[in-house]
Amino acid sequence: MIVHLTSIGSLLRRFCRERAGVAAVEFSLILPVMLALYVGGVEIGDGFAIDTRVTLIARSVTDLTTQYITIDNQDMSSILGASTAIAAPYAAANVTVTVSEITTDNNGNGTVTWSDSLNGTARVVGSSVTLPTSLKIKNISLIFGEVSYAYTPALGYAITGTMTMSDTFYMFPRLANSVTRVNS
Repeated sequence: MIVHLTSIGSLLRRFCRERAGVAAVEFSLILPVMLALYVGGVEIGDGFAIDTRVTLIARSVTDLTTQYITIDNQDMSSILGASTAIAAPYAAANVTVTVSEITTDNNGNGTVTWSDSLNGTARVVGSSVTLPTSLKIKNISLIFGEVSYAYTPALGYAITGTMTMSDTFYMFPRLANSVTRVNS
């Protein structure tokens, strides 16, 4: 028994003095952590980029719509199609864009005058819309842009699942009191 303890003790002392494999062991311990940080950073970066594009799409389609007095099917198709160019290089099929005109009554309550959508369902004409308190103004028209994006992380899907990023934007028509929708 004493011989075995002595030989085990000498092996342990020799192992502690040995430095040749320390770097390999440290690397094998650190590698999974570093890969997780790298992949997580890429996923978070993509998420922020898509969220920024969602805001840009909402602002752009709303702004483009406000620049019309009368808007027809071809113009609306072009405006909604612009959102796919803004979404690039991310999947345009994941973008849902809805542009509506909201008209308020004498109490500042909003109703949908017209609505169009890309990859989604347009709002029902005449349906009620809850406006922010600052926009509950009597007898006005607003262009209301809504955008959502179903983001599925490439590698982090098991952790987060699909996340829906969305934004809305309100603007007043620029050239007239309202934008007339024809050919709808």
